[in-house]
Amino acid sequence: QVQLVESGGGLVQAGGSLRLSCVASGRTFSFYSVGWFRQAPGKEREFVAADMWSSSTRYYGDSMKGRFTIFRDDAETTVYLQMNNLKPEDTAVYYCAAGRAARTAASNFDFWGQGTQVTVSS
Repeated sequence: QVQLVESGGGLVQAGGSLRLSCVASGRTFSFYSVGWFRQAPGKEREFVAADMWSSSTRYYGDSMKGRFTIFRDDAETTVYLQMNNLKPEDTAVYYCAAGRAARTAASNFDFWGQGTQVTVSS
């Protein structure tokens, strides 16, 4: 069982930036696809970004393109989500996910973190 732990959430003003981090206990992210998802109160979980191991391709949700970047450190011990130009509608709990997913749908990821809150004030 892989445990994921997110960090880096917080309160930021609109237009600001945050960098979320995700680490896995007991292993690296090598050979795993990694993704970020978010869920706002009263809304369904939403795809944010994914770095797919099988294709070495990164994908982003439509509203995140050009503002968010997913990347791993060289040792693949940490996955990051750099979020720039944040908007109030980005307010949500952000979850890290990992697994041998070949597609970006949440159901394809095996392991999930507990989430970190991101709040963007207007």
